[in-house]
Amino acid sequence: MRYIGAVQAVVTADLFDREPTAAELDAIEREMPVILAGVELLDAQITTLNRTPSELDARRIRRAHRRVLAARRELANGSITIAGVGA
Repeated sequence: MRYIGAVQAVVTADLFDREPTAAELDAIEREMPVILAGVELLDAQITTLNRTPSELDARRIRRAHRRVLAARRELANGSITIAGVGA
């Protein structure tokens, strides 16, 4: 069996093959508190999938949901500062 392959290497990289830019990395860094709060909420919800949620589970989910809302509010208000930037 013969394999048909490219004769030349690709000269320019696709958009999907590139590294994130500094601006994209900064945006991810600014959104990291929201991402982490969302992961915490998802973790709290996943733990209750296979059982009936107890009062402790309900409190954990409510607390995680409040953290998500607070992180989103801080991001929207621009009050999240990155180390070395802002006051």
